[in-house]
Amino acid sequence: MKPFLLSIFLFAFSSTGFSADRPNILWFVVDDMSPDFSCYGETVIETPVVDQLAAEGLKFTRAYATSPVCSTFRSALITGMYQTSIGVHHHRSGRGERRIQLPDGVRPVPALFQEAGYWTCMGSGLPDYDFRSLKVKPNQRLGKSDYNFDWEESIYNSNDWSGRSEDQPFFMQVQLHGGKLRGASEAANAAFQARAKIELGSATDPGKVKLPPHYPDDPVFINDWAAYLDSVRMTDWHVGKVLERLEEEGLLGNTLVVFFTDHGISTARGKQFLYDEGVHIPLVLRGPGIEAGTVREDLVEHIDIAAFSLAAAGIAVPERMEGDDILAASYQPKKAVFAARDRCGETVDRIRSVRTEQYLYLRNFFPLRPHLQPSNYKDSKVIVQRLREMHAEGALSELTESLLFSPQRPAEELYLYGSDPWQSENLADDPAHRSALLEHRERLDQWMEETGDGGTESPEIYALEIEDELNVIKPGTARYREFEANAELMKRWASEGK
Repeated sequence: MKPFLLSIFLFAFSSTGFSADRPNILWFVVDDMSPDFSCYGETVIETPVVDQLAAEGLKFTRAYATSPVCSTFRSALITGMYQTSIGVHHHRSGRGERRIQLPDGVRPVPALFQEAGYWTCMGSGLPDYDFRSLKVKPNQRLGKSDYNFDWEESIYNSNDWSGRSEDQPFFMQVQLHGGKLRGASEAANAAFQARAKIELGSATDPGKVKLPPHYPDDPVFINDWAAYLDSVRMTDWHVGKVLERLEEEGLLGNTLVVFFTDHGISTARGKQFLYDEGVHIPLVLRGPGIEAGTVREDLVEHIDIAAFSLAAAGIAVPERMEGDDILAASYQPKKAVFAARDRCGETVDRIRSVRTEQYLYLRNFFPLRPHLQPSNYKDSKVIVQRLREMHAEGALSELTESLLFSPQRPAEELYLYGSDPWQSENLADDPAHRSALLEHRERLDQWMEETGDGGTESPEIYALEIEDELNVIKPGTARYREFEANAELMKRWASEGK
């Protein structure tokens, strides 16, 4: 791989912008991927590009998504707002006749960049490759937006920075398929690993895979995780090609590069859930004003990316924005960060969390429902199908059964960082941690009140959203029937107070 080492330009940085010409702002937004990079401690694979970004810039070790699923994450990202504050917290909502309007004072970040003279674009970052890192003919398709609110496509000038005027700065989002490159089936995973052998020179050895303790040591899981690690390697390769392009075009020195993912790995306890497996994300910055080799261990949220990106471009951060300019000289580290999970597809849930230096506290608003509720999306995955098979056979460990298949969940969960990296020992009922439980319970209550948490959809709105979802699924298919049946189950559970 061609190196992209450049000396770091010494720009004076403040919360109001740079003293030199305005920098380009480039975001790498990657689907379904946890911080499984060498610079974050992954040992099975090597990720030289992201590692080099971290070596030349700033790495955050405790960055968290405020949502564990694509559309709500992206709706929060592009506004710098908690998704629960602006009514966009239900996955893929507002897509039919019912449209969700942003509140007064809340606007998409690209519109703010555009008004400040920036060329705004969103694509793959490579004219000859798509978001899956596959060779394609150049096209004009925008990258993934997936916003749950009503918005105008005109906030993006194009899918690439090449169309801008001479010397015009750009705001670019490179949208990559990331963890979605691995498939939902064993055959799809095998095909992707065959691709990795051709394009990356090798595939990850399943024999070296180390699974979290709550997943069975089963070939289906091991091979799936190996394919996932190859998706991390493919992402690293694509990032390197974009950085090479920036360097070749003389743009890298004046571009603030921000690398992050939209939530954690898609697993039974990852994506859609608020454990670290679902919301702990990588966040790496490189560019003007960023000191090389810096590591920050304070708590930050993904909605902060909007605020510090605007500030880096000398654009005023909207007063109502809930994200913080975490690069400002006056910034005071957060004492807590928050996250929320709500309806995903047809599956109704409501979970809230608060993280502090030592603890993760979660509240389950539907504790009478199991962790693995019926879900058309989740149940299409080979790993979830295998879990259900092994559960029926009585072949799962006691830990896996308790975390994934208990018929009910605790109303509150409390986990201690450091000693419990996979959040498997719930301390909510432990008298030794009673004061921490009360403190975090109060923090969460205060956050929900102060931010105007929208909560669960009414039965009427749920019915409308399900109708909209069914309108985009082919009638008569197994997927349609399963989605419809699951939705009816959700309605029945709600009527039973479950």
